[in-house]
Amino acid sequence: MSTHAKRERLLLADLLEAVGPEAPTLCEGWTTRDLAAHVVVRERRLDAAGGVVVKQLASRLERVMAEFAEKPYEELIQLLRTGPPRFSPFSLKQVDEASNVVEFYVHTEDVRRAQPDWTPRELDPVFQEALWSRLDRTARLMGRGAPTGVVLRRPNGQTTVLNKGTPVVTVTGEPSELLLFAFGRQGVADVKLDGDKDAITKLHEAKQLGI
Repeated sequence: MSTHAKRERLLLADLLEAVGPEAPTLCEGWTTRDLAAHVVVRERRLDAAGGVVVKQLASRLERVMAEFAEKPYEELIQLLRTGPPRFSPFSLKQVDEASNVVEFYVHTEDVRRAQPDWTPRELDPVFQEALWSRLDRTARLMGRGAPTGVVLRRPNGQTTVLNKGTPVVTVTGEPSELLLFAFGRQGVADVKLDGDKDAITKLHEAKQLGI
């Protein structure tokens, strides 16, 4: 049975192929070529990928990403589509599913929603539950830089705390949209914000959401 991660991987690869290497993305300063290099390096060059979270490795990550970005675009797409080599922990189905569902979903939307003609994507309830489960477990980590208290609320009433504090802003939407909001894509997430007006403005403009 196909996993969510495998499905999202193939969707992202197909989308990157379709829009070409110079299309815009929601990742500031990145074209689709840069984003493709990022996702390939992340699971194929673990010696450099740590630069995403470890400042001391950031310069190494930039160098390795630049090297991969110089590869033929078609090669990058193929590396993404076929997945990591056998020696990579990402080659294990359990690790792939745990680590890549959110990664590939968010980056697929980074490409889709940066295009002028994008349309909403229908997601099945099982996938929404998978995204909610991951969001619920990592919300506090993603919300550390929020300038206000933030509660994420599903239409069915389930909630999770993105950041403690006051005043509190309640963000309501489907798990997929709440996830994009929590990852700093506030401008494109289809959500409703309730709370103090100034706090809502600050939250919309916050640059520190996400990992």
